[in-house]
Amino acid sequence: MSLDHHAHDDRIRASQSGVIARMKADPAACQRTYATIGTIRAGLACNIQQGRFSATTDLGPAMGGDASGPSPGFYARSAIVGCVGIGIKMLAVRERLVFETVTVTVETDFDDTALMGLGSNPAGPRHTRVIVNIQSKDDPERIADVVNRALERDPWFLALRDAHAVDSRLTVRATAEAVDAT
Repeated sequence: MSLDHHAHDDRIRASQSGVIARMKADPAACQRTYATIGTIRAGLACNIQQGRFSATTDLGPAMGGDASGPSPGFYARSAIVGCVGIGIKMLAVRERLVFETVTVTVETDFDDTALMGLGSNPAGPRHTRVIVNIQSKDDPERIADVVNRALERDPWFLALRDAHAVDSRLTVRATAEAVDAT
């Protein structure tokens, strides 16, 4: 293992040990709700905010957007890629395995006509493949065990794989122009 990998892995392991100790000491404090807010004004660009982080998503000109950011699907697939990859690496480090690289690919099949209400297929993904490639000198059976356990703990892999409750709520506020017209 290179000095760079060793130093990073030691820091990761120490940080996670502290987090695990705090979680064990107060599991109730680990129950959270995250709110990510997106606002669209003129055009299709959606400005997204969560805490101190922001992002922009948009569609390309063919769909009426300005391509001021990647599509929403890019961020959805990116979230799966990042969450799975980081989760695998975190567990590998805690288990003292050395993964030189973790590469995660998400391939998702869609029927794009469904987005526009055409055809009979649903708009959701038809099939998704999460492909994990590990570069390591460690035992392949140990690697497979770590990857499988990491996937069973990964919130966004599980959200993609397993059905769960999803609610929607609508709030409509009249604009000043609409109120004046009545």
